[in-house]
Amino acid sequence: MTDNGFTNPSANERRKILDDARSIAIVGASANPSRASNFVATYLLSSSADYDIWLVNPRETEILGQPVYPSLDDLPGTPDIVDVFRRPADCPAIAEDAVRIGAKTLWIQLGLWSEEAAEIATAGGLNVVMDACTKIEHARFHGGLGLAGFNTGVISSKRR
Repeated sequence: MTDNGFTNPSANERRKILDDARSIAIVGASANPSRASNFVATYLLSSSADYDIWLVNPRETEILGQPVYPSLDDLPGTPDIVDVFRRPADCPAIAEDAVRIGAKTLWIQLGLWSEEAAEIATAGGLNVVMDACTKIEHARFHGGLGLAGFNTGVISSKRR
C-alpha cells in the first residue's frame, strides 16, 4: 500500500485478471532479446500462454515475426491488458490511452510504479497492477515457472 491507498490486487485477483484476459498489448516491446519486454513477449507468444499478443512500438514494424503497431489506437482490437514496459513518466499518458480504448487492465511491469497512472486508470474503471511481471505471474499460476524462469521438466540433477 502507498500513501494514497493504492494496493496491488491480491494473487488471486491477479490470477483472475490473467485467466479472464484473451488479449495483451505490450507497450514498449523491443526487438532486443536482452530486453525484458522481448523475453515476456517470447513467453506470451509461446504455447505456454493462450493470448492474442499485440506489440506496440512506434519505431519497429516487426518483432519476433509479429507485426508491431505504432500506438494502442492502431491495434486490430481492444486489449484486455495493456502491459507497460516504459519509464514511469510515460505511464500516465499510456493509462489515458488504455482508458480511452476500453482496456480492462493497466499492468505496469516489474520495477515500475506510477501513482498518477494508477489514479487515471482506476478512475477510468480499469484494474491496475504495478511492479509485477505478466510472464512471472502467468508462469507462477499455470505451472511454467522453474529456477531458470521456465518449466524445464527436469526433476533431477542427474543426467539421463
